[in-house]
Amino acid sequence: MFKNLKKCIFLMVTCILVSSFLLACTNKKENTNVAETKRKITDMAGREHTVDGKIDKVYCTSPVGNIIMYTLAQEKLVGIHSKLSDMEKKYLTKEYQDLPVLGGWFGKDNQGNIEEIIKAKPQVVLSIGDVNDTAKSQADKIQEQLGIPVILVESKLQEMDKTYKFLGDLLGVEERAKDLGDYCKNTIEEAKKVESKIPEDKRKKVYYAEGQKGLETDPKGSPHAEVLDVVGGINVAKVESKSGYGRTQVSIEQVLNWNPEVIIISPDKGVKPEALRNEILTSDSWKNIKAVKDKEVYTIPLAPFNWFDRPPAVNRILGVKWMTNLLYKEESNMDLNKEVKEFFKKFYHKDLSDEELKEVIKDAVKE
Repeated sequence: MFKNLKKCIFLMVTCILVSSFLLACTNKKENTNVAETKRKITDMAGREHTVDGKIDKVYCTSPVGNIIMYTLAQEKLVGIHSKLSDMEKKYLTKEYQDLPVLGGWFGKDNQGNIEEIIKAKPQVVLSIGDVNDTAKSQADKIQEQLGIPVILVESKLQEMDKTYKFLGDLLGVEERAKDLGDYCKNTIEEAKKVESKIPEDKRKKVYYAEGQKGLETDPKGSPHAEVLDVVGGINVAKVESKSGYGRTQVSIEQVLNWNPEVIIISPDKGVKPEALRNEILTSDSWKNIKAVKDKEVYTIPLAPFNWFDRPPAVNRILGVKWMTNLLYKEESNMDLNKEVKEFFKKFYHKDLSDEELKEVIKDAVKE
């Protein structure tokens, strides 16, 4: 009997110890899980934030952010900045089209719908674009209004791989981010290789025609003409660069004096690119310009987003390929049709048909 009592006591003590051990392990696991629900990060402006360990809901303050997020992880977006055009809808996924319009902080007098954004419950807000004092001040203001971390992310054309790397780490989509980032980095490197083969006296002189009549432009060094600078084209516009939206008014006499070999066109909204192109090619005012004489006048592709400028997002990477091929086709040895289809599939989740491809690059390439 005494032996049985000892045995019972031993078993009870053992059970208590095991239970205590399991409880301790459970508590430790729970505490670990609690710790893992939050993490500290530093954005690309050096601002520190505490964010959720896993981020599934994101809102962007501008078109630049929406485009980049669409290419990287559209399923995480809780809304977009403005209504999509019919052209954009044609080339973008239905999931993206169905997102609610929440507004954004971009351009003049634009502000997101604070109440609706909060209702959408994004875990973070991404402000993607230039990182400067103005951007920091705006991000701080938005963060105070929303009570949600506003993460500043730089998106320089020649360092787009860094943008994707940061976002991939933040959002837990590292593999996808590396794939897109590597593509961007390789595109810039390939363009630089082609540029290095072109002697200074063989580089194409280009005029960037903007506005209602093609008599607004942006000069070398302007962020709005950066694609041309990257590929080694000579921007003929000798005007002062304007900050913000850019665009400097010029006269036809100035363009005649610059005498560009190539003209690329990006008209105002409401003006059909083909109409402005036809006006430039047939007008007496433009007829003595070399580009017009040689019929080297092209419209910048706009589908689903402008390939050259506005918004200055990853859409410009395809613009680098297009401009390299347009100006230095022999040196680049590029199959542009193949490159365009690959980009649309990889970044825009769209398989372009041959007919769609023709429509996208209409009047944008040499016949």
